[in-house]
Amino acid sequence: MSNRDDIDRIIYGWEYRPGMVAARLVKAADGREVLQMRVEMGVLQMETTNRPDGEHPSGMDTFLEYLVNSSLYEGRGFDLSEEDCMEVDREFLQFHHRRICWLALRKFRLAVYDADHTLMLMDYCAAHSLDNEWVASHEQYRPFVIFQRAQASALAELEEFGPESAIEEVNKGLTQLREIFEELQIEGPFEEDDMVSQLLELKNWIRSQYHIGNSLSEQLADAVAHEQYERAATLRDEIAKQRMGHV
Repeated sequence: MSNRDDIDRIIYGWEYRPGMVAARLVKAADGREVLQMRVEMGVLQMETTNRPDGEHPSGMDTFLEYLVNSSLYEGRGFDLSEEDCMEVDREFLQFHHRRICWLALRKFRLAVYDADHTLMLMDYCAAHSLDNEWVASHEQYRPFVIFQRAQASALAELEEFGPESAIEEVNKGLTQLREIFEELQIEGPFEEDDMVSQLLELKNWIRSQYHIGNSLSEQLADAVAHEQYERAATLRDEIAKQRMGHV
């Protein structure tokens, strides 16, 4: 007689490989789609929308939404409590797990959504916590989240709008990383950082694969730098038309 609580069949039929993200989408008993991630001693199961654990803090879709509403209600003096910080840590980890699963499954738009949530959560914590060490424990991951977001956004743009849009997203990510590195006073040449190198490699791969030169935005920046204002105006018009065509 089988035990419905036994998950041996799931574990033994799905090999765990250290250093690799193993994820899959499956149908739950009620028909909804759920996301599963193989971990060393079992399986994590997450919802595909809103908060990964399926909870609704005080009726909200996420704890961040609850916090934003609370601070609007209580005013500028709102500060995170110890319990709030614990719940933020939970949500931070949950969205991390789901983000890396979306990347592994090449669900790039969903990875961008979860990265944006994490970045907004970091922003909120920095603005409303009096514990600088706790804030720093999250902020240390900001460059990595920006890096993953840039990857995901570029690959999503490549699928949906083409190589120029993809390169634009890589450049945005590089700009954000440079600003963060300067703010955090990270030492060493910017281009030699591993995350930066990977984004530059992605950009070069897109150029090579699709046989394109500088994007319109890169040409615009170059025209402005060289005070070629008529050319810059023409390029702005081309960029505007391109974006209108994607609406």
